[in-house]
Amino acid sequence: MTTDKSKEWLIILQNKGYRITKPMKIIVDILAKSDRLLNPTEVYLQAKNIYSKVGLVTVYRTMEKMEQADLIERVHMPDGCQSFFQSSNGHQHLMICTSCGKAHYFEGENLNQFFQSIGNKFGYSVNNHWLQLFGRCEECQKINKEQSMNSEDSL
Repeated sequence: MTTDKSKEWLIILQNKGYRITKPMKIIVDILAKSDRLLNPTEVYLQAKNIYSKVGLVTVYRTMEKMEQADLIERVHMPDGCQSFFQSSNGHQHLMICTSCGKAHYFEGENLNQFFQSIGNKFGYSVNNHWLQLFGRCEECQKINKEQSMNSEDSL
């Protein structure tokens, strides 16, 4: 089922001159609905379950077009892989769960002053930054705690 955000994104892509195909609609919908980071392989596997004719190359090309249209952003993960997430409105930072991939944007109060002071310390004039924080979300912490308690009980 296509969401309002998916429809909006498809209009943006169409206005940029891209042909809207069934695979593109599916890929856009998957990314528009996701509350977590997705890499191209994950998008491909989800899309393939919906429409068996979706190809991995189509996923990469669609995601590239979406990134160029500022609909999604590339996120560099600690393991060196790249994932993607919905772009934010305005300048925001990203909090990412290292267990489930759930992500949230947040605004950083006083961070500009902090980054400027670091720049000044090293003789730089900071004109931009991208901050990603990694940790475990509440749900994953809870699951991890329950698993730890269950493994202790079995000893």
